[in-house]
Amino acid sequence: MKTILALDDSASLRQMVKLTLMSAGYNIVEAADGLEGLAKAKTNAVDMVVTDLNMPNMNGLAFIRALRQMPAYKGIPIVFLTTESDAGLKQEAKTAGATGWITKPFKPEQLTSVVKKLLG
Repeated sequence: MKTILALDDSASLRQMVKLTLMSAGYNIVEAADGLEGLAKAKTNAVDMVVTDLNMPNMNGLAFIRALRQMPAYKGIPIVFLTTESDAGLKQEAKTAGATGWITKPFKPEQLTSVVKKLLG
């Protein structure tokens, strides 16, 4: 079973992502911000990351940059799930190593579709 690391400072949003992806057959590891996400990535084998952009302690961009420095995470898919839709931010995220971008609010089937496409 593939494992997805879900980062968001909103507990209710993490819960929605978790329920959506668990019902599609994925294992979910949760984190409330980038620092917690990095710690979880070091102690769990993760196949994909879904992260918010705006979080306390370490935002999504800083998290992706740090995660991409870890050899085990050089090539895994990372998708932003955020309220932001600015083209400049999307480009910055892509440069940092993001694979995709979903704007909140999201439809569960949209998230599931993107995950299935990226994880095969």
